[in-house]
Amino acid sequence: MTINFNLSRDSFGKLNLVDANGVLHENVSPVRAFPIQAPEEGLSLVNTDGKEVAWLDRIADLPQEAADVVREELAGREFMPEIKRIVEVGSYACPSTWTVKTDRGDTSFVLRGEEDIRRIGSVSLLVSDSHGIHFLIRDQFALDQHSKKILDRFL
Repeated sequence: MTINFNLSRDSFGKLNLVDANGVLHENVSPVRAFPIQAPEEGLSLVNTDGKEVAWLDRIADLPQEAADVVREELAGREFMPEIKRIVEVGSYACPSTWTVKTDRGDTSFVLRGEEDIRRIGSVSLLVSDSHGIHFLIRDQFALDQHSKKILDRFL
């Protein structure tokens, strides 16, 4: 795929895009079309009014430096830790305190009820804590046996 725009940061750290016509779009933001199922595919670059100024099929289509900038920008805007292991739960009755290992470190949170675990596709789950923070389980079947056993009690 041919990329017909250039991305760069200005002196204030804002992401700017120069399109194929040479028009500068200041302070653009990448927005994922499918943040859970295809996080590296389908990104819209929008201006401060929320208007799309460019579309990107895949982050990998960008030159490495621009891809790194886009990933960095997304990481700064999004916070959805991915649960890698469920260490323990305080109780199998809700509300329940879960202690988990995530891709962003170890943490504990309170699960208010089983309805706060939602299926996304055939293998992914979205777990919401009592503060509204969403934790992703990308593939429930890829978890270790201990984690699967705990999870099964809540599903």
